[in-house]
Amino acid sequence: MVKNTPSVEEHLEIYRKMLMVRHLEEGLGALHKEGRTRGPIHRCDGQEAVGVAATAVLEASDKVATTHRGHAVYIGKGMAMRPVIAEIFGRATGACAGRAGHMLVADAEKGVIGGNAIVGAGIPAATGMALSMQIMGQANVAMCIFGDGAAQTGICHEAMNMAALWKLPVVFVLEHNQFGLTVPSDVQSSVADLSVRATGYGMPAEIVDGNDAVAVYRAVAAMVERARRGEGPGMIECKTYRLEGFSTSDMGGYQKPEDIAAWKARDPLTLSRQALLPDLGEARLAEVEAQAKAEVDAAFEAALSDPMPQFAIDEACNPYSEAL
Repeated sequence: MVKNTPSVEEHLEIYRKMLMVRHLEEGLGALHKEGRTRGPIHRCDGQEAVGVAATAVLEASDKVATTHRGHAVYIGKGMAMRPVIAEIFGRATGACAGRAGHMLVADAEKGVIGGNAIVGAGIPAATGMALSMQIMGQANVAMCIFGDGAAQTGICHEAMNMAALWKLPVVFVLEHNQFGLTVPSDVQSSVADLSVRATGYGMPAEIVDGNDAVAVYRAVAAMVERARRGEGPGMIECKTYRLEGFSTSDMGGYQKPEDIAAWKARDPLTLSRQALLPDLGEARLAEVEAQAKAEVDAAFEAALSDPMPQFAIDEACNPYSEAL
């Protein structure tokens, strides 16, 4: 029997990680305003339930590829906060030794293949990982989390067609946040529900409330278990909203204030807190919230104090070494 509903403690852990991601994004936003980040940051405020709850159903040996807006996926799949922050700020203690930056964070041991600065590039990457798992006879699943903008790319359709044709163990999680860069979804797609396209490739699809962590968990868990049984790929479309701009360099002005207010009223953190409150009580939730904030604050302090990486030229591999 498929376990597709999180226990109260599992939901609490999802809530804790969502809180940490929110504090991470707010901290990065504040540091960007101070001119301390390395370029613009793509925040995922309001979308935390997708990245955290979707990865919560994966095993450690499963793989996930995400987007340039992937902080919730990194933390959701089990990466620690300090190496993530250290990587964003180019420190030697970063997950990729300071060489990746905030869009490309990866941790092979955690199954995080990484974010990607190329729109839609994680989709064929995850499909290729699933093919490898199938060929090697591994009982693992690959997942790609991508946005509605990426869903319009040709490689998305090619990958879904191949995945369905070969019954690959890959789950396509569409994080439909209503915008591709600054372009509203309704002027970049002829259909409102992008997951209807999955039918054309003979794969099942489900639409869920992307701000409801439990709904995301249930839908993704069922699709992951199906893929693990060898029944092929599936797609989950999570309807959510990007509360912040495309990046911290976004000038704004294209999001309707009434839309932002409506989605803020359905903040995924608020929904999970309301659902957990009857079982856990105010005191327990307040304790978890305080601990999450303290953990992120400590991670920022430590990471920002970490050293920058040191680079050296290997003269044996330098074609210009004799001229120097």
